[in-house]
Amino acid sequence: MCESSYPMISVEKAIEIILHHVRPLAPVALDFMNALGFVLAEDIYASEPMPPFAASAVDGYAVIAADEEPTRHLIGEQPAGTMGPFTVVPGSAVRVMTGAPIPTGADAVVMVEHTSLEDNGRVRLHIQPVAGDNIRPVGQDLAAGQLVLPRGISLGAPEIGLLATIGRTCVSVYPRPRVAVLSTGDELVDPRDQPGPGQIRDANRYSLLSAVREAGGQPLDWGRIPDRPEAVREALESALRQADAVLTSGGVSMGDLDLIKPYLAARGTVHFGRVRARPGKPVTFATVDGVPVFAMPGFPVSALVSFEIYVRPALLKMAGHTHLHRPRRRVIIEHTIRHEPDRTEFQRAVVTRRVDGRYTARTTGYQGSGRLLSMVGANALIVLPAEQETFLAGSELEAWLIAPVYDETTPAGS
Repeated sequence: MCESSYPMISVEKAIEIILHHVRPLAPVALDFMNALGFVLAEDIYASEPMPPFAASAVDGYAVIAADEEPTRHLIGEQPAGTMGPFTVVPGSAVRVMTGAPIPTGADAVVMVEHTSLEDNGRVRLHIQPVAGDNIRPVGQDLAAGQLVLPRGISLGAPEIGLLATIGRTCVSVYPRPRVAVLSTGDELVDPRDQPGPGQIRDANRYSLLSAVREAGGQPLDWGRIPDRPEAVREALESALRQADAVLTSGGVSMGDLDLIKPYLAARGTVHFGRVRARPGKPVTFATVDGVPVFAMPGFPVSALVSFEIYVRPALLKMAGHTHLHRPRRRVIIEHTIRHEPDRTEFQRAVVTRRVDGRYTARTTGYQGSGRLLSMVGANALIVLPAEQETFLAGSELEAWLIAPVYDETTPAGS
């Protein structure tokens, strides 16, 4: 038998090697309204306090708290967005709106609900205020010089709002990695075409393009490549010039037309070429001129599961994220599971959180590497360790959660 020259390494070692060789991409400057979902590449500080002036937190009347008179003479109205010429003295009050500056001399605001207007131009207070009531002091939300957003945070709606608040309309972020995705094989045809004898539709490229997008990358469709050395070389060379990472499917086994590994070995450094895992034994990782190349097997499930395990964390790191891995849970399996114990296996499963707080799991049926249907509806990969063949119902295993887990009482899709 023809045996691969690449040693078989563990899943953990493969992940360690990949993350050692990938780096966050060089930051770019973006307008803050185009930065949603990106990771911040700089610390952001407030240049001024917020609010920059003492402001009313309610609609009401600005008064002097120590003044014990129940009625006050109304000397004017202070709307938000303006600074009036009013000075509050004992016996007087100014009508203020939410967000309006506090007039000079006032130290409390009485909510309009706790007052009543009288016919003589006076306002009656139904409560005795305390100094500071309903006033937002200078810098209550943000102090000048305060760290507002730390480097490494993902920019969501609240973060974009904070940037607007402090006037930071241009920020430095890590770009989304551009990932060239290509599939190899003379047997592949476009999904829009009717396969001929011995042909199949190309599913891998489209699932991997989608997986790249789901992981926050920028997918670049590099097309189907025939099993010819010159075609493989030309496609990979152009991808290496234009992408931040390259993702291939097919051509990594031991056949005469498996051309990806030989090219990578000749052109760059193959860091590993086999992993002790099922599916995905022939997964290959290389770097060429500093560009990471992930070579996935040709079976659809092997390609997608391998992407989840090895490629997704790498793309997240390239995009500046620090939390790279899926959450993991201990789950109780609902039925007996058997597998070939020569490798660690990742079986597709549905995990449910029961009413008693326990997590249980059931597989999605036949787990063949070509059965893409086994991925549909799965929210977890159950890890079946090597060296053990049978796991009885009720056994506890580790699950990598790849989608939301629903409660037992929550209908899926609701």
